[in-house]
Amino acid sequence: MDRRTFVKSGTALSGLAAFGAFDQARAQGTGPIRIGLLTPLTGVVASGGKEIAEGFNLYWDQVGRKIGNRDVEVIVEDDGSNPDIALQKARKLTEQTKVDFLIGDLLANTGLAVAEYAKTTGIPYFIPVIAADDLTQRKRIPNVIRVAGYTASQMPRPLADYAYKKLGLRKIVTISQDYTFGHEQCGGFSQVFTELGGSIVAQHWNPLNTQDFSPYIAQIQATAPDAVFAMETGADATRLIQQWSSFGMKGKIRLLGAQNATDQSVIRTLGAEAEGIISSAHFAEGGDAPATVKFVAEYQAAFKKLPSIYGFSHYSAAMWLAEAIKSIGGNVEDRPKFLAAVRKTVLTGSPLGRPVRLDDYGNPVYDVFIRDVVKRPDGSYWNKPIETYPNVSQFWTYKPEDYLKQPAYSRTFQGIKKS
Repeated sequence: MDRRTFVKSGTALSGLAAFGAFDQARAQGTGPIRIGLLTPLTGVVASGGKEIAEGFNLYWDQVGRKIGNRDVEVIVEDDGSNPDIALQKARKLTEQTKVDFLIGDLLANTGLAVAEYAKTTGIPYFIPVIAADDLTQRKRIPNVIRVAGYTASQMPRPLADYAYKKLGLRKIVTISQDYTFGHEQCGGFSQVFTELGGSIVAQHWNPLNTQDFSPYIAQIQATAPDAVFAMETGADATRLIQQWSSFGMKGKIRLLGAQNATDQSVIRTLGAEAEGIISSAHFAEGGDAPATVKFVAEYQAAFKKLPSIYGFSHYSAAMWLAEAIKSIGGNVEDRPKFLAAVRKTVLTGSPLGRPVRLDDYGNPVYDVFIRDVVKRPDGSYWNKPIETYPNVSQFWTYKPEDYLKQPAYSRTFQGIKKS
């Protein structure tokens, strides 16, 4: 609904009267619920950003863009994969467009910038893929909640356990994009792997939008590890996997991936070079749970492609928020009540096919799949679950009070246990 053409009881209002009627209706909780969706439609992760918008809007389309008697409006802004632009757009949505809450972003640095802004304004901000650990750990913000999201270090830990215990790997090299998300994913993997008795023999950090991975590949080859753990997103993931294969490394040194490295947004552009890469995540588009099969079919029908983690997460987040809003009769204007409802919601109807709840720190607890990239009958590739780790929290097997005494993961702290 456009503020300039608001209609009440069949009578067109204009000018200041229209603005006044619109705002009064919203204040009374009967006007449209306005949602500000921030997503990178340009920049290195633009492909994932587009799928954020697709997944989020798909859910609202399916429910007729209504919650109870209230319309739902989604206003999309491009964060440009840049924290300064993300902050500018968050201000615009909050202060000019007057949205009821913010959701989205993809890169950790953009999400952290918006989270700091939300902290100062009090606007609810929901982060389905912003995975910076401390947003639900050491630096929690009451109005920033990770609905349908995850911490960066949460998902690689089961993979480290599987790599050591089931694959028998002992020496691993990590390669990662050099920013918060990469530091934390590598930290989660490296800490668990070395505590089990394995060794991280080298770590490589590449800048976002790396074109040539050959210097890194040469160094990895010289180190001769049992395997490589790769944390790359978007175009960087595509280029690393392609170059890994073209340099003849596929089949010589096992390549393990963070969940985003083999995300559908990456592997749908690849062929056999992606086959056989093992990763871990709470979502696997090749899973056989009826709810997953249904969601994948609906997404594929709508967009002619399999869903990525970005589309899935924001579809699930929309469902989560809708359930919370229903439970309070649509009264999102009461922010404390709305935020409390979101925290209490247990999502039972998500595409995962099993209930998902938040822990005491505001982060979801999931069953995590070990996934293998396999070829489908139609020649495309997807992530197929091969093992499940149940009830994985952001604290893995550690006691939260003990875990939080250690520093946050960074380039200089990876939680590596020295042998």
